[in-house]
Amino acid sequence: MVNLVDAQKPLLHWLVKRAGLREQLVEIEPGTYMNFWAPKETIQSKPTDAKHKKARKPKPPVVLIHGFASEGIITWQFQFGVLLTNYAIYIPDLLFFGKSTSTSLDRSPDYQASCIARGLTKLGVERCDAVGFSYGGMVAFKLAEEYPDLIRSLVISGSVITMTDSINEASLKRLGASSSNELLMPETVSRLKALLSISMHKKLWFPERLYKDFLESMYTSRKERKELLEGLVISNTDANIPVFKQKILLLWGEKDQIFDIDLAKKMKEQLGENCFIYGISNAGHLLHLERPCAYNRAVQRFLAYINSIEDASSN
Repeated sequence: MVNLVDAQKPLLHWLVKRAGLREQLVEIEPGTYMNFWAPKETIQSKPTDAKHKKARKPKPPVVLIHGFASEGIITWQFQFGVLLTNYAIYIPDLLFFGKSTSTSLDRSPDYQASCIARGLTKLGVERCDAVGFSYGGMVAFKLAEEYPDLIRSLVISGSVITMTDSINEASLKRLGASSSNELLMPETVSRLKALLSISMHKKLWFPERLYKDFLESMYTSRKERKELLEGLVISNTDANIPVFKQKILLLWGEKDQIFDIDLAKKMKEQLGENCFIYGISNAGHLLHLERPCAYNRAVQRFLAYINSIEDASSN
């Protein structure tokens, strides 16, 4: 029987290609490959690439970093087409999602960030804005912290700077889960339904078969992904709030049950005057899927603001 989730991928890939993106599997290091959807004119870095691109004044690059439930292009299917009008879009599959693989035993967000940074460099990207959702938001924070010359600004949704013991325990207790694995790596339709129920403000109905197909299609590499979750949590004593040079937008679903908006407000206080917060009403954790038009407008406004600052400083 045809998997309904897998069946829609060729159509989505066709639409993405029509929009001007192509898949590129980039070797990060021996044994580690990260898959990117990138502008079709992108060529893996050669000494002349940067000069050639500078002369053509390409669109500002934006990298979209997905969360834990699905690969990049599935996560951002309602965003890439809108953003492509004014931006060069790069959509990576994080390691152990989509076609991205690694023989490395490092499961930390730091390593994911390092792989994205090296992949973008090989694709000729010198500076970009990063948009991160949930797990991808934590990776985006690491990118901004470790590669300030690469990351110009951040848009973060449904995430935290660092997943500490206390944040993890409080979230699991509030959601009635015993572990992150139980919550984010469902093995049955009932658990997948429960995850979607707390992830979305609007209660949508899907046929039973679609849940089964989603489990089969999206939840692959289970061993490695469980290790990613284990590598995510650090002790409270090891946690610190980095000083970010970038402007940061916390773009939140006001009904987010996983990381509620009060947590976002607390983060804004910790991050200081370079951080802004904007709430989207009637949206939960999956705000980019529930209210894509409102989400896209907010992202575009912020990126236009970042562009205006850069234009003013160059004049």
